[in-house]
Amino acid sequence: MATISADQVKQLRDKTGAGMMECKAALTEANGNMEEAVTLLRKRGLAHAAKRAGRATAQGLIGSYLHMGGRIGVLVEVNCETDFVARTDAFQNLVKEVAMHIAAADPKWVRRDEVSPEAIEKEKTIYRAQMEGSGKPANVLDKIIEGKLGGFYSQFVLLDQPSIRDPGVTVAQLVAETSAKTGENITIRRFTRYRVGEGND
Repeated sequence: MATISADQVKQLRDKTGAGMMECKAALTEANGNMEEAVTLLRKRGLAHAAKRAGRATAQGLIGSYLHMGGRIGVLVEVNCETDFVARTDAFQNLVKEVAMHIAAADPKWVRRDEVSPEAIEKEKTIYRAQMEGSGKPANVLDKIIEGKLGGFYSQFVLLDQPSIRDPGVTVAQLVAETSAKTGENITIRRFTRYRVGEGND
């Protein structure tokens, strides 16, 4: 029996949006063969999130959460395709989970494409300054900078952040897992996080 690495599990999760345990089980059953594992997950209805990604999400819920005795409040809009799915426990639990996550993790953007070019360039400038005099070739520095940007995204972009409940899972993966359960495309549209005594735009 092939030994299944954490990296293989992550690759399969990224491809399918299925849960970690499902991915590990599929890889074990497929003896480490990635394509076979994808096929197994598809047969079990766990790998359809990618196909649903382009479908319109005109229904959903606005979830709210109060934290620290009402000192932090969150509103988040999570969309799905039908009102039927918006009323399911799986969808409502996701909305609640995302609202709690936002309260605790304080993201700045929902997705990477919302980060302004100026913010990205500012980060790159800081990383370059940190590595001045390292003597590394330009192409190596560029790869290091891209790696550091990944860390920046996982700190400030909601979908890239590790879940506060399970750091081995990103918020994007939580969304993908609920999408697989409900059979619909699910998107987080926007959020607002308020803190008592702080100005909010």
